[in-house]
Amino acid sequence: MGFRHNKRVDPSSVLHRNHFRKDWQSRVKTWFDQPGKKHSRRVARQEKAAKAGLRPTELLRPAVRPPTIRYNRKLRAGRGFTKAELKGAGIRAKEALSIGIPVDHRRRNRSEEGLKLNVERLEAYKARLVVFPKKAGKVKKGDTEGADKSTPAVKSAQAAFPIPAGMTAEQPRSITSEEKEFNAYAALRKARSDARLVGVRAERERKKREEEEAKRK
Repeated sequence: MGFRHNKRVDPSSVLHRNHFRKDWQSRVKTWFDQPGKKHSRRVARQEKAAKAGLRPTELLRPAVRPPTIRYNRKLRAGRGFTKAELKGAGIRAKEALSIGIPVDHRRRNRSEEGLKLNVERLEAYKARLVVFPKKAGKVKKGDTEGADKSTPAVKSAQAAFPIPAGMTAEQPRSITSEEKEFNAYAALRKARSDARLVGVRAERERKKREEEEAKRK
């Protein structure tokens, strides 16, 4: 008497609807106008810049420090200036972008040095800024009087006002005797203990003054 062994087939190994003769050549999408579109976009940018008049092709960017300890030693170009920086330079936030100054509403000034640096950049930009009136002969508030279009224009604001170096390297020198005798570990431990015990020592001094006043009475 014989027995029949039924072997089960794994469903995941079966290729369902295995149509291997698809006419993919008629379904693929191709485009060959990339070089022409690139040229068209370039011509459109040139025409737009010509209609805009004499203005820099790039906006003025602030000098900001990147996040994290690894990169915050250098300066890079940021997204836009803060309202505090614009206020320090005497520029209204609503008219800033119209004269080539972007505004970043999210960034905050964390240091006086960074605020001062960007205010100086804005003041230098404002000193060289020439605003032509919309209509010839009708000078309004904010326009430059006696503006002449024959004045050579700056093509790039970033090239005219580059981002300064984040830090200056210290020149090598010999170590002094005071620096050799200085113990950095002990100084840090003492500063830490002073900060931790400031409240305890203040309370001790208060009690001491109260006892002296009580003895005088």
